Amino acid sequence: MNWLSSSQGVVLTAYHPSGKDRAVGGNHGKGGEKATASRKYGQYTMNQEITKVPEKPPFDRSSSQDSLDELSMEDYWTELENIKKSSENRQDQEVVVVKEPDEGELEEEWLKEAGLSNLFGESAGDPQESMVFLSTLTRTQAAAVQKRVETVSQTLRKKNKQYQIPDVRDIFAQQRESKEKAPDGTNSQSVRTDENKHQGKDDQDCSLVVGEKELIPLVSEEVPASETDINLEVSFAEQAVSQKDSSKEKAQKSKDRDASLPNFRLPKDKTGTTRIGDLAPQDMKKVCHLALIELTALYDVLGVELKQQKAVKIKTKDSGLFCIPLIALLEQDQKKVPGTRIPLIFQKLISRIEEGGLETEGLLRIPGAAVRIKNLCQELEAKFYEGTFNWESVKQHDAASLLKLFIRELPQPLLSVEYLKAFQAVQNLPTRTQQLQALNLLVILLPDANRDTLKALLEFLQRVIDNREKNKMTTMNVAMVMAPNLFMCHTLGLKSSEQREFVMAAGTANIMHLLIKYQQLLWTIPKFIVNQVRKQNTENHKKDKKAMKKLLKKRAFDREKYEKQDKSTSDADVPQGVIRVQAPHLSKVSMAIQLTEELKASDVLARFLSQESGIAQTLKKGEVFLYEIGGNIGERCLDDDTYMKDLYQLNPNAEWVIKSKAS
Repeated sequence: MNWLSSSQGVVLTAYHPSGKDRAVGGNHGKGGEKATASRKYGQYTMNQEITKVPEKPPFDRSSSQDSLDELSMEDYWTELENIKKSSENRQDQEVVVVKEPDEGELEEEWLKEAGLSNLFGESAGDPQESMVFLSTLTRTQAAAVQKRVETVSQTLRKKNKQYQIPDVRDIFAQQRESKEKAPDGTNSQSVRTDENKHQGKDDQDCSLVVGEKELIPLVSEEVPASETDINLEVSFAEQAVSQKDSSKEKAQKSKDRDASLPNFRLPKDKTGTTRIGDLAPQDMKKVCHLALIELTALYDVLGVELKQQKAVKIKTKDSGLFCIPLIALLEQDQKKVPGTRIPLIFQKLISRIEEGGLETEGLLRIPGAAVRIKNLCQELEAKFYEGTFNWESVKQHDAASLLKLFIRELPQPLLSVEYLKAFQAVQNLPTRTQQLQALNLLVILLPDANRDTLKALLEFLQRVIDNREKNKMTTMNVAMVMAPNLFMCHTLGLKSSEQREFVMAAGTANIMHLLIKYQQLLWTIPKFIVNQVRKQNTENHKKDKKAMKKLLKKRAFDREKYEKQDKSTSDADVPQGVIRVQAPHLSKVSMAIQLTEELKASDVLARFLSQESGIAQTLKKGEVFLYEIGGNIGERCLDDDTYMKDLYQLNPNAEWVIKSKAS
């Protein structure tokens, strides 16, 4: 994201406020109305022409399309029409359109986002700086990087740039020389065999053909869901390669797939599950670099195009509640409530909806009156921060409409400008597992503000769904209503046929369904990525240690002193099989813990908390956590089910500290 401040406000990227600001696609639909017909609501475009908001597509359905219940799409088209009506009187935003990206520009930006900018351009330097990072990549990840480096290199040569372009093929050759060894050191054949165990009938989802487009169908919630483990130990792209190799004979059977959504389970990991927010910032940055490379590798293997959106600059407000960037809004909110991570207006709207009871029939589906919503927006802008706004005057359906309006009118989509296309492309991936894997990586890649707000939204939507027996809002109903607010109003810039509009509608509703159903899994950092971070840290420590020894070589006394200190700190004054846990903020500040096969992180916490007084014990429970610090990780908050002996064997040089979670 490119954030530029100016006296007029904040400059953002890739947003067009209305159809009239772009080229018009002519007549469309039965009435032959022009694409510019009074539609003034905000939308994000993909640098293409604008088309009219479609009515329900009138094209004929083939027998293979009958599995997609026509009535199930009614909520979607109704919501799209409600968006149009409620937004007719909203003001447009000023746009500054920039040129299309030059050849190689997207690949260059990709390498920067992946932390590999020193491989090209003016910043190109010693490729040794990237040796450690590149040496930890899987074969598919390395191929994705090499492909982009070669594109940038060719582009720079065409432009007669005099930059030195390091040839990274020698680095990647080291990985090819590892022959049949997988990233975790196991034989690649065994990895493939093991992975095939994870690929069962749950991945064989039935397909729907619309024109020439194959689409995994909307899921009937009455179909019993199967259960399967999700494999987070092996690279997703490597799994895709294995599956492609092993499923060629099954291609003809794809039409008979089960349409149910499996209940994916996280397999038990003795070294602990790592969730977003558990790692220190420096390690999370490495995770994001690896997630981008892995996502690109996965899309490459599956033949799906992945392009980050290129900039189209606009000016937006830098204060207020609606049509304001999330970052600016949070900075504004943090002056009122320090440390807040979710916009206050967003929290208050959800709170107001819940105060009315989540059992209200048609909640989220029934819109508030457009004129009333407009007046409430103006009043909120004037009185919200003053604390004089009368929330009692806001009806429940009005609050729901305001919540959806807030999401739609973000200057950048909640799913981010950079990755909105990638989220949309998830519908093109062949199996449910691969769709889930891609969404997992995309959630990791979202900016913190977007990710935190999305999490709050999905948790709220799940609470609505939990009351479906009374409010008649199933997961699919909610997905149908929310999909246009997160996706379609941002993609109306696609010049497309009615069939494509139908495909996009069904596809984005499916993605919304997956985001809601699997939200607990999506905030998990895959173990194979955490292991790659550990390997990077280990190699960097070795490199730093060599540099330190070289520096001290000139001073024998100092070197001897350093080596003694190094030995004493690594040995520590604890017996073998015992760890010392520090708890500086508790009554018992330190304790030696004997490692056993069954000892968990929750057991260690319980021993310390048992030393607290009754009231303090209650207050501290749930507020303090056991951390793994140092060694091959920067800092990691442990989940309760982490087996300490297994983790100690993975990271014997770590320190163990009990403290509260950083905000």
